[in-house]
Amino acid sequence: MLPELINCRNCNHVVNNHFCGHCGQPAQLKRVDWHYVLHEIQHVLHFEKGILYTIKELMVRPGHNIRAFIADNRSRLVKPILFIIITSLIYTVIDHFFHIEQGYVSYSNKKVSTAGLIFGWVQNHYGYGNMIMGMYIAFWLKLFFSKYGYNFFEILILLCFVMGMGMLIFAVFAVVEGLTKSGLMKIAGITGVAYCTWAIAQFFDKKRTVNYFKALVAYGLGMITFSLSVMFLGFLIDTLMKH
Repeated sequence: MLPELINCRNCNHVVNNHFCGHCGQPAQLKRVDWHYVLHEIQHVLHFEKGILYTIKELMVRPGHNIRAFIADNRSRLVKPILFIIITSLIYTVIDHFFHIEQGYVSYSNKKVSTAGLIFGWVQNHYGYGNMIMGMYIAFWLKLFFSKYGYNFFEILILLCFVMGMGMLIFAVFAVVEGLTKSGLMKIAGITGVAYCTWAIAQFFDKKRTVNYFKALVAYGLGMITFSLSVMFLGFLIDTLMKH
């Protein structure tokens, strides 16, 4: 039984129920034990509003679901930052066992220059590199699809979902290749780019054929400008270190 009036430990507002009416904080927190940990894992993995549901919806109707998340309902899908963190973790774990990045990402002479070292880091941490690359892709998408009225950060949300799915596609192909020794990672790259192009175009307007071309070009330009930025940064650092 709760006291009639207590102060919320989060926002200090008066609480006379099981939850604070101002911030939603429980009046009495449950003790952290194995029940609590199991509940948190189930909360992430449960079907509705969970990772499995989000993956299913992004496979079938990515554009519709991401638009709905931005404009209408943000409770049906996993939060985009959490989604890309989880997919990056899955990707990283699978890469640790199957070394998938060596199959489709390759930078030579990565120890000769600073740019090479940065590219080497990207090769070894492609999940995190993908997140950084997303900002470059978002710039080009904002430029190409400016008439739709989405701001830069809304486009970043789109890319969190889309690139997270891209990493899952690579991870699935990697598991199949690792188990069958079939050399599928080159196909994985094409499939991943094709999915991203389709999902981005569907987000803006799936009925306009030109949107698929613009999405593909924006994706490619994002990767190119990311690479050029790395080379310029490496050149600048190398030049400064010589003086």
